[in-house]
Amino acid sequence: MNAFSQSLQRIGAIVFKELRQLTRDRPTFGMIVMVPLIQLLLFGFAINTNVRDLPVGVVDLSHTQTARALISDLAATQVVSFTETYQTPRQAEDAIRRGHVHAVLIIPEDIGQRLQDQRPIAQWLIDGSDTMVSNALLALQQMPFASGFEAQPIARKNTFEIALFFNPERRSAINIVPGLVAIVLTMTMVMFTSAALVRERERGNLELLITTPVRSSEIMIGKIVPYIFVGLIQVSIILGLGHVIFDVPINGRLDQLVLGVFAFISASLTLGLLVSTIAKTQLQAMQLTVFLLIPSILLSGFMFPYEGMPEAAQWIAEALPATHFIRMVRAIVLRGATLEDLQPDLWWLIGFTILGVIAAASRFKKRLD
Repeated sequence: MNAFSQSLQRIGAIVFKELRQLTRDRPTFGMIVMVPLIQLLLFGFAINTNVRDLPVGVVDLSHTQTARALISDLAATQVVSFTETYQTPRQAEDAIRRGHVHAVLIIPEDIGQRLQDQRPIAQWLIDGSDTMVSNALLALQQMPFASGFEAQPIARKNTFEIALFFNPERRSAINIVPGLVAIVLTMTMVMFTSAALVRERERGNLELLITTPVRSSEIMIGKIVPYIFVGLIQVSIILGLGHVIFDVPINGRLDQLVLGVFAFISASLTLGLLVSTIAKTQLQAMQLTVFLLIPSILLSGFMFPYEGMPEAAQWIAEALPATHFIRMVRAIVLRGATLEDLQPDLWWLIGFTILGVIAAASRFKKRLD
């Protein structure tokens, strides 16, 4: 019994020692608290599968009270928000391709006659590349009317004609595969670079770099460049196999895609460098990578519609490189958009990279001092 008591005391001493070390390891202790807290907040408040306030446009060729009543009824559903007005269907299609709106309602000149003849009274042009968004818009086909219409159209089966662009079969792989590029690159690029400098520090190689004339910014850039090629290989694998296995189309120009990928890889590697200036061990670097990966998956629009999130969550999402790249890669690959159409997202990634390198070099220099 005495031996058993002594064994418990020794185990207790080790447990106490481990707990003390855990509380002293601030990044690890912070991960223990922050990961479940952030997941709770993200899933509880930010994640919403009920699509609301989708930005859509309208082409009103009738300019009648009936058309205005139809637009009013659609806006009342809170599924769509009419943000743009176009003069022709050609302009509407171009706006969908550029990603300015998710859909456009085409109201014909003879809407009144169509209403009497029990024919579809208007047409939706819908970006089908996001299946969750397109399903929400397709549900409007059975909508009841409230204002400006006789009682008879309530029973009509097909209120609208539907034209689904870019994914008429509504296959989930069409939407998932391009978005997966952003998630895989975020995980691998941040993890690789965050561990790179930490590994140098653990092995004592940073002392050798101090004695050389290499500047902090040059070290940062030198750490980034090799992994750019790694990222390009990963993109080729995902999109290449996605095209062969899942028949995911690549409608955009390859040079535009490569430039967009290059901008995102640079931003992700810069984020990894910032993590490496915070983490003290490779384990901490991996933990911080997971910490960044969770919101990148949940808030970037990869799994859940961006428009369904509260405004505060959208602000957080806008700070993530993955959010901007998912818009870009889906637009280029699926809709054939160009970087000229995606300038806000492209310039955001470039600015993030420049500021990130400056911040990482500054923090790295201070740590060496």
